[in-house]
Amino acid sequence: MRVPAFFLIFFLLSSAFLMGCREEPLRIDAAAASNSASLDHAININTASLDELTRIPHVGEKVAARIIEYREVNGPFRRVEHLMLIQGISDARFRKIRPLVRVE
Repeated sequence: MRVPAFFLIFFLLSSAFLMGCREEPLRIDAAAASNSASLDHAININTASLDELTRIPHVGEKVAARIIEYREVNGPFRRVEHLMLIQGISDARFRKIRPLVRVE
C-alpha cells in the first residue's frame, strides 16, 4: 500500500516537532542561586529613602533625589528598567546597578 506524500510529510514534521518539545529537567546552577539570594538584599526603589538609594554604587544624592521625585509624581515603579527614565541613569549605569535593586 502506498502512503500519500502529504501524510508522510505531516508525519515527519510532527515527529520532529514532538522531539523538539521534550521537557528538560530544571537545572539551577550556583550563579542563578546566588542571583536569587542577592534579590533578597536588593533595595526596593519604591520604598527606599534618599540615604538607602545613595548606598547603591553609582547613585549619588542628585540621582537618588530624582528617583524619589519620579515616584512621587508618577507613582511606584512597575519595573526596575524604568529607572532608565531618570536623568543620570544611562543604560551602562543601569546594567551596573540592576542586580542591586528591585521593585515590589
